[in-house]
Amino acid sequence: MNGYGHHPTSPYGPTSPYHEEEETFELTAPQIYRNPNSFDFQFQDSVPSARPIMPIRPGHNQNYSPPEYSLPWLQPTPRMSGGPDSFPNTPYESRSASPTLVRIRPVSAACHRPSHSRGRKPYATIPMKPTKLTQVSVAIKQYQNSQLQSAQSLTNLVDTPITPSFAKEWVQTGSGSIARLDDRDDVDIWKGWKRWVFKFTPFLTFTNTGLYLFYLGLRVYCIIMAQNAAGFSYAGAWVFVAIEIAVAIPSLMHNCWTMMALKKRGRAKLRLIGNECPTVDVFITCCGEEDEVILDTVRGALDQDYPNDRYRVIVLDDGRSASLEDSCSQLAMTHSNLFYMAREKIPGKPHHFKAGNLNYGLEQSLMLPGGASQFMAALDADMIPEQEWLRAVLPHLLVDPKMALACPPQLFYNTPASDPLAQSLDFFVHVIEPIKDAMGVAWCTGSGYVVRREALEDIGNFPLGSLAEDVATSTLMLGKGWKTAYIHEPLQFGTVPEDYGSHLKQRTRWAIGTVDTAFKLKFCAWGDAVKQMTIAQRFSGFLYATLSLYTLLLTASLFAIPIILLWGKQLVAYANQDQLHWLIWACFASTIANRLCEFALFIPAGYHTGQRGSRYQLWMSPYIALCIVRSFLLPKWLGGQTQAFKPTGSLGSTLNERDTNLRKNMFVRLRVILFNFMALFHFAFVYVTLVAVAISSYRCFYTESGFKGIVICLITHAFWPPLTFLFICSSLWTPVSYAIDPPTMPQREDLLIRDPKTGVAHPTKKSKKIAFGGQAAWFEFQYEIATIVTVLIFVYSFFF
Repeated sequence: MNGYGHHPTSPYGPTSPYHEEEETFELTAPQIYRNPNSFDFQFQDSVPSARPIMPIRPGHNQNYSPPEYSLPWLQPTPRMSGGPDSFPNTPYESRSASPTLVRIRPVSAACHRPSHSRGRKPYATIPMKPTKLTQVSVAIKQYQNSQLQSAQSLTNLVDTPITPSFAKEWVQTGSGSIARLDDRDDVDIWKGWKRWVFKFTPFLTFTNTGLYLFYLGLRVYCIIMAQNAAGFSYAGAWVFVAIEIAVAIPSLMHNCWTMMALKKRGRAKLRLIGNECPTVDVFITCCGEEDEVILDTVRGALDQDYPNDRYRVIVLDDGRSASLEDSCSQLAMTHSNLFYMAREKIPGKPHHFKAGNLNYGLEQSLMLPGGASQFMAALDADMIPEQEWLRAVLPHLLVDPKMALACPPQLFYNTPASDPLAQSLDFFVHVIEPIKDAMGVAWCTGSGYVVRREALEDIGNFPLGSLAEDVATSTLMLGKGWKTAYIHEPLQFGTVPEDYGSHLKQRTRWAIGTVDTAFKLKFCAWGDAVKQMTIAQRFSGFLYATLSLYTLLLTASLFAIPIILLWGKQLVAYANQDQLHWLIWACFASTIANRLCEFALFIPAGYHTGQRGSRYQLWMSPYIALCIVRSFLLPKWLGGQTQAFKPTGSLGSTLNERDTNLRKNMFVRLRVILFNFMALFHFAFVYVTLVAVAISSYRCFYTESGFKGIVICLITHAFWPPLTFLFICSSLWTPVSYAIDPPTMPQREDLLIRDPKTGVAHPTKKSKKIAFGGQAAWFEFQYEIATIVTVLIFVYSFFF
């Protein structure tokens, strides 16, 4: 939420070298082969071409004899520790798919390669140990995995829910079973009266959509009637209607999607208990982030309530940091399941950023002792997992053999009060993603997800040549008939970018990646890549791609309001007083219905979170539109290239605007944000619009006589409810207000609770929530003013 920065789902630290390197993208490479089922993406060859820069850290017996395909640099080092059963020597196709697996037939000593593993050397000859039956009654369903019948999963859950204390002792209460803790996975996030109100969302949305369409139709009818009566064209009114329609498009599209929330989401809250657990390779991808940030994620991953011999933590360091390598070596002395890898990146040859790093990890894990695990999990460098992360996500894959991927929300612990730049993504993760999950089209949001290795191989591993490899991955899986799940539990917490420039770069990269992926997937409308998608899944893919493209229209429409007002034309045309009455009444009904709909829809994320998202769409649209034009419309000889937003000029240092000790003074911040980060457009737009409103209002007082005439003139020119210019100006002013008064945040360490013995750190309870600040109060005040004015105009309409 796109290289090492992805689609709307997961910020990367601003110091990553990828943020500089990925300004130019090469989508093809000589050493990459084209998978015949991969449309325009490319996938790496199955034979790894790069090697770690240090021996992989211990996770196996020192006396282990590597299989025939092992390389010399994979030999164990003297520091390696762990018993002979520390990680079973079984390839991932032969490991238990669930803790209650019963072997259907004996497996020969030599495990056969699956048919989709063409080009790989045979797996090692490994004796298979039968798994033991669970103590709880479960039904076992056989699942055919290519030539090897080894992937099976639970179909029935434990009858009696178990309430764990989330301490390490609780995992010993059972032996290989799944507990159903609640019928809803989000039971701890929001409950009570909020759920009752949210149930009315589809009906309120339907009402709101109907009233708004009626209002727009009435506007068009009245303009036509006014033109017929007056004998001339109302150009200003036509332009204003076009603006209203343009601004309404994303809302109407979201409304259509929201009405699908009528379909009940039935994702239960599950926990995997006991020690009979499937094996997992946890990849931590990093590239130049601060060592302490990465190590907090590593320690959190090593501190899972999960048997140490059933999962490995593999640090995939694309920054080749010597200090990080040394720190991992130290940790590996006490954690035998920790490994460090760093691929060699040859200058001039595309390395495909995060997707290439993940594919490298997939290939190298095949050569680890015991082969690859059946499941792969991934964490961003800054995402600290909660202790129950694996036990909470894996059951959703185990109960359904066609479930390819399960992903929890990305949450953050360093979001400033009021979240002035709308960095939290709360509306997306708490409202949009659960609705998408109910429709069977949950996205991979880039971090914290667990994926079935078989499903990854079915699509040729992570697709290359895309800035949104996570979205592309989950979409390709859906196109192949697999399922994806969204686990609505707070299971990981990371950091948002701490400066304005990094935020712009991150979000524009997400938008470009989403559009680029949509083009390659033909907007999920047709093609072999999406042939097994449902109608709802295709509509979702189309919707979120077109919303990014829509910023072009939205940005162009912003210019219309000040132009019309300076032009001196009225925004609303009508033939007689009755038509004006009906227009005001329809506008009032639509506005109030929209307010009620927003209140109900935003409840899971918080009302103010939804409002921030609406403002964010406006002030970010010029940046996204500019990058889309550069990436997809401009030819190269005119400066066109696929890249995220890039500041103009040369910046000698960052602004450090959230650090009271290091931040630049206000004049430097204003200069950099207005000129280098092109917020001068926002500044000019707001002032031109306010001047236009003042001039238009002056004309009403100058040309009209009497209170009634002046009020009607004001209403039909600048102050037509719900004061659209006020909402747009306050939204576009965001970069300027941020430069003048940026939020202050404490040091990262102050937001964490750290175990002094183990060094494991988790965010404080307070830091996990976004505080209500003065900016949120100011925006709410403006919103209420606009609503009150709408009500007053409605009441006054009965007296003229």
